[in-house]
Amino acid sequence: MSRSLLATLRGVLASVLLAANTLFWCVPLFLLALLKFLLPLTPVQRLLRTLMHWCAESWISINALWMQGIRWDVRGLDGFDREHSYLITSNHQSWVDIFALQHQFNGRIPFLKFFLKQELIWVPVIGLCWWALEFPFMKRHSKEYLAKHPEKRGQDLATTRAACARFRTNPVSVFNFLEGTRFTPEKHQRQASPFRHLLKPKSGGIAFVLDAMGEQLAGIVDVTLHYPDGRPTYWDLACGQVPRIVMRVRAVDIPGEFLGRSYEEDIAYRQAFHQWVNQLWLAKDAELAALHEAFPPAAR
Repeated sequence: MSRSLLATLRGVLASVLLAANTLFWCVPLFLLALLKFLLPLTPVQRLLRTLMHWCAESWISINALWMQGIRWDVRGLDGFDREHSYLITSNHQSWVDIFALQHQFNGRIPFLKFFLKQELIWVPVIGLCWWALEFPFMKRHSKEYLAKHPEKRGQDLATTRAACARFRTNPVSVFNFLEGTRFTPEKHQRQASPFRHLLKPKSGGIAFVLDAMGEQLAGIVDVTLHYPDGRPTYWDLACGQVPRIVMRVRAVDIPGEFLGRSYEEDIAYRQAFHQWVNQLWLAKDAELAALHEAFPPAAR
């Protein structure tokens, strides 16, 4: 049997296992979500959230069964715990990023909750899972739309605050891809990005999180992902064709001057925050350049 056919069969099997794993954990997850709706008591809801997170973490653990064969090179995961809340950010290259982040952080920090586009709530089954787990769904308005509808200004911050208010009873890891979209050479060129390996960062998302729950956060966890053998797709991962993943993790303190201030209303703060994020991105771009040198593509 040819190698390509074996890879395809593995991809089909992995996808079936992923679907079965998802459907299996949907049942207890939805039942717990219903109980949480019917029993709006803080101690009960805290317990139910813990059980729901356990379901989600079990789903991640089982996914590891079909993610075999990857050679991981991970540094910096020590020093975090499940008792504190964190703001996590990373460069974004592929849908594989999410599986990689979930796999490495599972059980080490509170369950990861991603900011999602509002349209993703309609994804069959998994959209309801995200909703039940209280993932924050964001509806971003363009500058042109806000110019015509100024009354909509501040809705992003209000949505973020409402989502973060639900996180106060349980430790949480709030995740945001600063680039807002996956890196491609076409997007990089279209943006005229000043970074070699990154798109321009969008600082508004994490600024809103700091505004809403800055005092609750133990710090920022900055992740750099590198795929030495090229940016993979989900199908590459399912077929076992992602041979290596490199991950670097570091803790970043939240500057005290960024707490308790309004990103939307304080122009001086917004400018200072942009500069700070830009420095983070310059450091990440340099780190990615070093990783490209240290981990060249394997010879084919």
